[in-house]
Amino acid sequence: MTELTMITLDILTKAVNIPDFDPAAAYAALAVPNRPRMPAEGIIPRQAGVLVLTYPEADGLHVILTQRTSTLRSHSGQISFPGGRRNPEDDSFTAAALRETCEELGICEGIKIIGTLSHIYIPPSNFEVFPTVATLAKRPVYYPNPDEVESVFTMPLQLLLDPQIKLTEDWDFSGTMRPITYYSVGGHKVWGATAFMLSELEARLRLALDMEQSR
Repeated sequence: MTELTMITLDILTKAVNIPDFDPAAAYAALAVPNRPRMPAEGIIPRQAGVLVLTYPEADGLHVILTQRTSTLRSHSGQISFPGGRRNPEDDSFTAAALRETCEELGICEGIKIIGTLSHIYIPPSNFEVFPTVATLAKRPVYYPNPDEVESVFTMPLQLLLDPQIKLTEDWDFSGTMRPITYYSVGGHKVWGATAFMLSELEARLRLALDMEQSR
């Protein structure tokens, strides 16, 4: 495998805060045919905030991912970022993401906000998701809520630069075969909305690294 560039906090911060970034190209390789980008007219989506939470390791920043329990009504068993529905008392989507991260993983303090990614619509659950990117000063201790989290794992952000972890397979959805592109991470298939968010982050990191090299 080609040696990958270690992703530092400085690189991530520059990537997340690139002005006027258009995620369309990043989404294109993952798009399911005929997947709506916005809810149909007259449909009001539910709204949620998720936290793309990183921390430093010897090989650079890692991002925290969770596997949802099989008993949840929505997206059960799938890989996701910590987060959930915005409640009336949440004054922002970032506040919702922080609250949910505390509830799901027991990580409640020491989180530094870096910026945000583009919001994304999830047709099957009619959710509009708003991702916040953040970091911790060191590896956290997890206290996963068993009602929501089956397991917790991480991936080095530098792996997003490795094309070998992005794969496409035909999956059966109610008798219809559809090509699904996903990230293969530690034996997990990261697809759907989480893959879209990772794809945008990947594209941002590549652009930030290109900008650094051209200086």
